[in-house]
Amino acid sequence: MKNRTYRPKSVTSRSVRRPGFFPIRFAVWLFVLAGLTPRLTMASLRIYIVTDLEGASGVYQFAQTREPGHPLGEKAKEYLMGDIAAVVRGLRTAGVTDIVVLDGHGSQAFVPHLMEAGATYITGKPRPGPLTRLDESFDGLIQVGAHAMMGTPDGVLCHTQSSRSENRYWYNGVESGELAQCAAIAGCYGVPPIMVTGDEAACREARKFFGPECVTVAVKRGISREAAELYAFDDTRRALYEGAKRAVAAIPRCQPYRLSVPIQAKKEYLVFDGPSGAGRPVSKEGTIKDALKLLDF
Repeated sequence: MKNRTYRPKSVTSRSVRRPGFFPIRFAVWLFVLAGLTPRLTMASLRIYIVTDLEGASGVYQFAQTREPGHPLGEKAKEYLMGDIAAVVRGLRTAGVTDIVVLDGHGSQAFVPHLMEAGATYITGKPRPGPLTRLDESFDGLIQVGAHAMMGTPDGVLCHTQSSRSENRYWYNGVESGELAQCAAIAGCYGVPPIMVTGDEAACREARKFFGPECVTVAVKRGISREAAELYAFDDTRRALYEGAKRAVAAIPRCQPYRLSVPIQAKKEYLVFDGPSGAGRPVSKEGTIKDALKLLDF
């Protein structure tokens, strides 16, 4: 099947074959591919979802994402919860019963009373590890509400880690954003990226790093960093729901994203000498011995 991204009507996919997958799970996938008893055969699958706010439906300006308690931000959190709910419903329809959802937005973005049933949700700080509770028992990684890396011309709210200091990162000579960072951490456990949702630029970045099998669902198209062509919520939620179902079917074809270690790393960012002064560009280089320490650099 030809690779496509939802706009918001179509989707792509990609997946893994990890040590320990056979022989039991091989038999499970035979049932799945044959279209037999999906709920029964998928019951043992575990999916880990990492969320961010900037790539959610309806979000296109930093006023919606930066300031805790801002009215626009509180409404944007509701938009994100709607996207998450659609993905969780899609996974459950596909037979997945063990779903963990991590709040990956810096200032946290979950609205407890809007949590979709059928998943557990992790939010608040501090918490252990870069992706709390992720381990080798999970079968796939989904990134919901993702955004493109810093410097992407058509990337809505594009940044990498910090939109204020405009961080940029290179690993083994390849500039990488948050999509690759999360997937590389998951790759340490052999967990493949199976789905990415966000703007068109984030979906394009996902295909570049993870290949055509990773399901991508675009919920908007960037015009500039704070301007976008938005897609109707009814359309994006339907696309997210369908995309999640396809992502489950894509698991056998996806591969974990791994960085060769030791990782040769470079970081560029701005340092502000005063509250109103212009940022001063600085950079640093070094070696990261373990991808689990990626975000410590």
